[in-house]
Amino acid sequence: MADQQLGVLKALDVAKTQLYHFTAIVIAGMGFFTDAYDLFCVSLVTKLLGRLYYFNPESAKPGSLPPHVAAAVNGVALCGTLAGQLFFGWLGDKLGRKKVYGLTLIMMIVCSIASGLSFGNQAKGVMTTLCFFRFWLGFGIGGDYPLSATIMSEYANKKTRGAFIAAVFAMQGIGILAGGFVALAVSSIFDKQFPSPTYDQDRVLSTPPEADYIWRIIVMFGAIPAAMTFYWRMKMPETARYTALVAKDIKQATKDMSKVLQVELEVEERAEDPKLNYGLFSKEFLRRHGLPLLGCTSTWFLLDIAFYSQNLFQKDIFSAIGWIPKAGTMNAIHEVFKIARAQTLIALCSTVPGYWFTVAFIDIMGRFAIQLMGFFFMTVFMFAIAFPYNHWIKPDNRIGFVIMYSLTFFFANFGPNATTFIVPAEIFPARLRSTCHGISAATGKAGAIVGAFGFLYAAQSQDPTKTDAGYPPGIGVKNSLIVLGVINFIGMLFTFLVPEPKGKSLEELSGEAEVEK
Repeated sequence: MADQQLGVLKALDVAKTQLYHFTAIVIAGMGFFTDAYDLFCVSLVTKLLGRLYYFNPESAKPGSLPPHVAAAVNGVALCGTLAGQLFFGWLGDKLGRKKVYGLTLIMMIVCSIASGLSFGNQAKGVMTTLCFFRFWLGFGIGGDYPLSATIMSEYANKKTRGAFIAAVFAMQGIGILAGGFVALAVSSIFDKQFPSPTYDQDRVLSTPPEADYIWRIIVMFGAIPAAMTFYWRMKMPETARYTALVAKDIKQATKDMSKVLQVELEVEERAEDPKLNYGLFSKEFLRRHGLPLLGCTSTWFLLDIAFYSQNLFQKDIFSAIGWIPKAGTMNAIHEVFKIARAQTLIALCSTVPGYWFTVAFIDIMGRFAIQLMGFFFMTVFMFAIAFPYNHWIKPDNRIGFVIMYSLTFFFANFGPNATTFIVPAEIFPARLRSTCHGISAATGKAGAIVGAFGFLYAAQSQDPTKTDAGYPPGIGVKNSLIVLGVINFIGMLFTFLVPEPKGKSLEELSGEAEVEK
């Protein structure tokens, strides 16, 4: 085999890190910032929605979302994301990265705003509207996954490609943090303006009618960062790899990259090897990329079961260990503040540092080592929390519990949460890259749905008298955590199917630079 990589792509591979790399990181990264904000901000306001729309003056406990409504509110965006990843991943290979990139952003802006508006003010109308628009919001977010990863991998040089894609993904951590800060700011302002008694003191007045604005503002805020980057997204040229290898317009690719890299590049022609035009469902694809695709999909699926079951239900874990006071001792606004404070602390101490550790070390350690290490430590810490769970829930040991819980999150992000996003954008051919990333990401979201819905029911107490209203008895938090530990261990085993892309060009990894001698 002879290496026949195009000159324009070689120039991209060896280009020095310059301003356009950072511009691309910011443009793609702001999409991810918005994705994370929109997906995770809802867990900050679900308790408030319960108090507002499912209030029962006879009950000793504040109103809470019925199980099917809680599952829909938390999970509908994930279902939309899964569909969007498959659809826009495929579309990104058909129409080009840039065209589809603007479309996903418009969907995210419109649906963020629409999620905070509602038909009527009754529970049914509000929840139906919220779920409808959060599905389509998720659909737009889904498109951002394969497109952001693919655009960044195709723009990057081969030496720092891992760090660049990881930096785009790390904006997810900043988005989660922003959700916490916005919720803290909004709830603080409303608390000063509309002071109210706790639920135990006065059931009716503990939720002032103005609290209805809090969740709407928090949910709609996600439109702002998305709108800010729309102009820049539209100005980005199509990636050279798409233009040259998929659209077969080498002249245009060379012209675009000459402008971006600010160097003169010669236009060259290249004979196509018909054997490299295999499709996604061909035997040739299966032979070359079948096992790596299985590795990418299975590890992302297993990781997201563990990651989302923890992330969406942090507030329940915090309540179980007493980090958030009993609902009756707070009013509705204080509850939003306390949940946001707990989530922000976890994000600051473990989630965000984990992402940036990956950025710093991925091109030194490689993807494989980081993913294996991440799954290994997630397994260790999950078991360390699970087996002595009854020890951790004693008031004196809560700080230890939070440290162990934070370390699980740290190694998810300095580990498979980042690498499962990066690798599928590197190892597949250009004409199938966005599709294969979409398939991998959608399998991940299927895991997230299993984690989010499964954990909601599984974590319920085994004692029927201690379950949340409307839920059947589950296997309890302790057994749920043991199951998650086992899932992390299986993820470690499947990591051995994933190839190491460190230091290689995209064409070398996908076999597109091969021509028979």
